[in-house]
Amino acid sequence: MSVRRPSPVATPPDSSTVRRVTLAASVGVFVELYDYGAYGFLAGTLTAVFFPQASGHTALMLSFLVFGIPFFVRPLGGVVCGYFADSVGRQRVLVFVILLMSVATAAIGVLPDYAKFGIAAPILLMLLRFTQGFSLGGEVAGAMSFLAEYAPEGRRGRITSYAQLASFAALLTGTLLAASLNAGLSDEAMQSWGWRIPFLIAFPMGLIGIYIRKRVGETPRFEGLKERDRLSASPVREALSSPEFRRAILLIVPITLLNSSGYYVLFAYMPTYLSEELRFSTVQGLLVTACTLAAISVAIPFAGRASDRLGRRPVVAGAALLIAVLGIPCYLLISQGSVPLAIVGGVFLATLFAGYTGVIHILLVELFPTRVRVSAYAFGYNIATAMFGGSAPFLMTWLIGLSGNTQIPGYYVVATALGSFAAVLKIRESAHLPLSDE
Repeated sequence: MSVRRPSPVATPPDSSTVRRVTLAASVGVFVELYDYGAYGFLAGTLTAVFFPQASGHTALMLSFLVFGIPFFVRPLGGVVCGYFADSVGRQRVLVFVILLMSVATAAIGVLPDYAKFGIAAPILLMLLRFTQGFSLGGEVAGAMSFLAEYAPEGRRGRITSYAQLASFAALLTGTLLAASLNAGLSDEAMQSWGWRIPFLIAFPMGLIGIYIRKRVGETPRFEGLKERDRLSASPVREALSSPEFRRAILLIVPITLLNSSGYYVLFAYMPTYLSEELRFSTVQGLLVTACTLAAISVAIPFAGRASDRLGRRPVVAGAALLIAVLGIPCYLLISQGSVPLAIVGGVFLATLFAGYTGVIHILLVELFPTRVRVSAYAFGYNIATAMFGGSAPFLMTWLIGLSGNTQIPGYYVVATALGSFAAVLKIRESAHLPLSDE
């Protein structure tokens, strides 16, 4: 896709610096995505706290509406944060977004409930969710670009995969914490104060992330552009004015279809799907979800390494095609009502998905030069996530309630896998080419 222009090559960072940068980016991604695991597992409790007058699927849909609507702020967050990341620096923006996310998540933990504050309570919840969406709009593209610009040649896939691993570890942590509280407390205690704990914990985690991120410097590639006075004055406009980059941005939407549906349907929505639709117990749902998250966390670094050797396209396209073929059978196993079968189906699907999600972000990074990278990547990626990711739990709940068919999530995942497979074939291989700066 992108034309590689010769760029002055700075002295490669030493291994110690690369490790610190990887930790800084991964810790931040962990803090940013931790909320989704907690929210996904606590959806039923949050419904009772903030929408007590609703019941059944209506109540659950309201809870997932609050989950999904803020995703439509993510493109704005991506544009604003991308502009500053490309014109001021990646590191400063990454410190800002983790601070914003930590404060917003902790603030959810101190919100008054509907019984005390009436309609203002869900409105405030929505406003804080919008803030989280804005923050996350700048996090993913910023963190992945930051890592890729530090990574040695031939190891970009492996290095960036660790940040994606952190996002699933965050889901697992949020799910385990919320589930432990749910198992150890009565329904009354959970609705009174127990649900607050996972959100309040985000603040000290955020402080740790800020401390680590402030101790790493700006990427050598950004500094090189700055020294040559080649930073873009308007990176989004510049990217959209180029036919090459405009086509790449448009392709991001179908390329990331599976990432959006997979992350939010296979994982964030999974605890609710197991308990509300398939009638698994809380402990059973936790066990299945934890096994799938553990499996994908183990598999992601292998996918990143494979993409460095084999290329991005064969790994991503191969994973998407396998999911399209095997997605429905895996969901049939999950829906049999048997915990062992559900674990087998979930783990198998998660392992296949690792080949896609562990590589997709470095593929997107390599579509654009340093000069407009974060802005262009964030713009396209956040539009796709808003359309097909954040709305997915709400859509799944609505469609299952409408049709009574619990296989709907499987159909959705397969459809998005086919779309991503077709789109990935339209880009050029970039794994063995150097990152371009201009």
